[in-house]
Amino acid sequence: VDLDTARQELEEFIPHVKNISDSSIKKMAGRDLMRFKEFKKQGIAVKFGRFTQKENKQIRKNVEEFLALTGIDSAEKLLFTSRYPQDKDTIHRLKTEHHFCEKISEGIPRPWRLIYYRARKIFDPNNYKGRYTKEEKEQLKKYQALHGNDWKKISELMSRSNLSVAMKFSEIKSAINYGPWTEEETQKLMGAVKDVMRRKLTTENASSLSSLEQSDTDLWIDREQLYQPLPWTEIETKVGSRYWRQCKQKWNSILTSKLTGGQKLNRGTNGLRTKITLIKRLYETKAEDASEVNWDELSNAIGDVPRAYVQSKFYRLKVSFVPLWKRRTFSEIIDYLYEKTLPDLEEKL
Repeated sequence: VDLDTARQELEEFIPHVKNISDSSIKKMAGRDLMRFKEFKKQGIAVKFGRFTQKENKQIRKNVEEFLALTGIDSAEKLLFTSRYPQDKDTIHRLKTEHHFCEKISEGIPRPWRLIYYRARKIFDPNNYKGRYTKEEKEQLKKYQALHGNDWKKISELMSRSNLSVAMKFSEIKSAINYGPWTEEETQKLMGAVKDVMRRKLTTENASSLSSLEQSDTDLWIDREQLYQPLPWTEIETKVGSRYWRQCKQKWNSILTSKLTGGQKLNRGTNGLRTKITLIKRLYETKAEDASEVNWDELSNAIGDVPRAYVQSKFYRLKVSFVPLWKRRTFSEIIDYLYEKTLPDLEEKL
C-alpha cells in the first residue's frame, strides 16, 4: 500500500493520523492496518488510553506463549534485548522467524507500538525498585551531567527504567518548594498552561492562528480540552520552583475550584457527601475495570468537577480505606468500599 492510501485507510481507525510522521505511517501500514480491519469485521473499535486488566493479562499471555515458542528464556531478554549483547543476534532472528509483531499484539485492538511499550513496562524488573536512596539521587545527578538527557544510557547505568530516571531527575534537578503555593508561582503556572493551550489550539486548528496572534485576551477553550494530558515537564520548567507532579495537582485543584464556584467539596460535611456519592455511583456502574467507568458522568454527579478530581478522589479513598488494595481487582475494591466503608461514612455524616 502506498503512503497516501495507507494514511487514508488508517484515518478510519486513528482520527489524529494526519499528525503522524510518514515513517510511522509506513510501520503502522505493515503492523496494524490488517489487524484493525479484522477487528472492524468483529465489530471491535480500536482503543487508546489506559490499558484494562483484561488487556494486561492478554499481553502477559502473548509474551509467555512467544517465549515458549522460541525458547527465549526470559521476557527481559525478549523485550530488552540490548541488555544482552551476547544473545542479541539469536533473539532478533527468532523474533523475525516467529513473527514477533503479530504474536505480541494478538487479541488487543490497539496500535502495535502502544502494546509493545506496555509490555516493556509490565516486564521491566527495573520498574519496581521502590524509592531512590540518597546515593542514587547523587548518582543520577552525576550521570545526567555526563550524558545529558540520554535516559536510555542512564537507565542502563542505574538499572532503573528510562521513565523512572527521567521523572526522578525532573524532581531533583532544582530547588523545589514543598510549601504552600505563592501567588507568583500560581500565576506562573496559569501562564505556562495558557501558553501550552494556545500552542495546542493553533496546531489543531491552523485557521485560528491569525486571530490568536492578534489578541492576548483569555482563550475560549472547550471544557473537554481542559482535561486533556498536558506536557507537565515543560510546564515544570516554566514554573521553575515546583516539579511536574506538583504542577499537575495544583492545576487540577484550580480547575476544580473554578468549575465549582469555589465550593469546598473535600472538607467537612461536603467532603463526606462527596465520598458517599462517589462510592454509590461507582458501585452502581458494576464496572470490572477503571477504564469501563464514565468518569465524566461521575464528575457531573458530584458537582460539575473535572474528571481528574474524581479520579484522584477515588485514589485517595482506596488508599485510605482498602487494606492491601494493590492486590485487589478494581471491582473488589469497589465492593469493599461499598460494603465496609460506606456504612461508616454514612453514620459519620
